[in-house]
Order: sequence, then structure tokens, then C-alpha cells
Amino acid sequence: MSRRRASDVAPAPWARWTILGIVGALFAIPIVAMVEFTLRTRDGITFDRWTALAEGLASGSRTYRMLGEGIAVSLGLSVVTAVLIVAILVPTMVLVRLRAPRLQRVLEMISILPISIPAIVLVVGLAPVYASIARVVGSSAWPLALAYAVVALPFAYRAIQAELRLVDVGTLTEAGRSLGAGFARTLVEIVVPNIRRGILTACILTVAIVLGEYTIAALLNRIVLQTALVQIQQADAYASVIVSLVALAFAFVLLLVIAIAGGGQPRSKQPKSAKTKKGSRA
Repeated sequence: MSRRRASDVAPAPWARWTILGIVGALFAIPIVAMVEFTLRTRDGITFDRWTALAEGLASGSRTYRMLGEGIAVSLGLSVVTAVLIVAILVPTMVLVRLRAPRLQRVLEMISILPISIPAIVLVVGLAPVYASIARVVGSSAWPLALAYAVVALPFAYRAIQAELRLVDVGTLTEAGRSLGAGFARTLVEIVVPNIRRGILTACILTVAIVLGEYTIAALLNRIVLQTALVQIQQADAYASVIVSLVALAFAFVLLLVIAIAGGGQPRSKQPKSAKTKKGSRA
């Protein structure tokens, strides 16, 4: 009965394709408009603006020097922030799940708390901290990874938690201990491969947040991708749109990586003997 009701409620094929077409158009129309904006000139379609941007970045001209620096810093910050979040969240969540299950609610509340705090409030609180850091290590942009890790924490936590709920961590750790493996080796070689899709999702979300964050970097006077785009837009509006398109393409490639890497995750299959037993009982 439940299967029949579910099939009756499911939308018709034409409805699914209509919804998919509408959603696809919402994403495609702005992207197509951005591409057309960068290609169209009075003489027709040309890639001169794309080649000019590439040549400017390669030559290190004064106009594009800040943009190249912002791209390099943002890519480096995205990697550092993703590694920092995974290195902190995964062991903490596994330990809490194994040894202190009652603290899971507390950990969840702490992890989700940054999403309710506006970025401007975070900057007001972090400004004195970064002023002290600047006196010690200089005014580089790399300490921003700590602030970005706080901003990305709620999204990374949800991604890892969703995958961790599907895994029997207790059984996996006990199996590792019975084979003589310590907690660190069990975590790296047994637990992490079983939740790699959640970890990849957390990393992609972190990279997207770092590449798109502007408020914290601007108020702390740091040069990253978004602040560089705002500066370069005053001199070359086409360059900022081109870089935004490249960033979107980069995010799309990362999503494909998640789909491919997560699709190869082994699934638990029911033994044939169990199926035959159920069939004989029926």
C-alpha cells in the first residue's frame, strides 16, 4: 500500500522535466548573460577581453597585480581552512560519538552558533585579536584562515555529521583495536574512508565560503579574491566578471569531484544467504 501511495504522489515525467527546466534556467540565464557580457563588442563576439586578462596576469602588470595576489591568497586560504576544519572536526566528532554521546547536542550547538552571528559582529570581536597577531607575525592574510574556519564550521559540521550517522563508528573502532591499531590509525584508515563523501562535501563548502567571503577581509584590510575584484572593477569591469565565471566553473568542477569520489563509496550489501532465508520464510 505504501509503495502504491508513493508512486501515486510522485510527479509525472513532464512535471519533473518542467521543474528541472525552470531551476536550470534560473542558474543558466545569469551565467549566459555574464558570458555574453564579456564576449560581445561592437565588432561582434571576441575573446580579446579573456586573452587580455590572461596576459595581464601572466605579465604581472600593475592593474592586475592585486587580482593575481588575491587569487593566490584565496586559493591558499581555502586549502588551509579546509585542512584546519577537517583536522579539528573529524577527530572531535568521532571521540564525542564514542566516549561522550551526551555531549553531541552541546557540540552541535557550538558548531552551529557561528551561523547566527553576523560577519560584522565577528569582525568587531576579531579585530583586537588580529591586531595582536599582526604585531607578532605581520599583517599577512594567512591568519584569516582561523576566522574563515569559524564561519564555515556550521556547514562543515552538518556535512560530516550527515555521513557519520550512517556509519557504526563503535564497531569500526572495536574492529581496529582487535587488530592492534590505535585510535589515530583506526581513524585514518577505517573511519575516514567510510565518511569521505561527507569530508569532501565539507571541504567543498569551505572552499566556496572562503572564495566568496568579502566582509571579514575587507574590514580587516586584507587582500583576497573578493576585495581584489572590488578594486579591479573600478578599472576593468570585464575582468571581475571573467574571474567570477572562472570561480563558478571551478566550483562546478569541485562538485563533479564530489560526485565521482562519493559514487565509488562501498555500500553495504545484504548477503545472498540472508535473502534466500527471507524468501524461504515467506
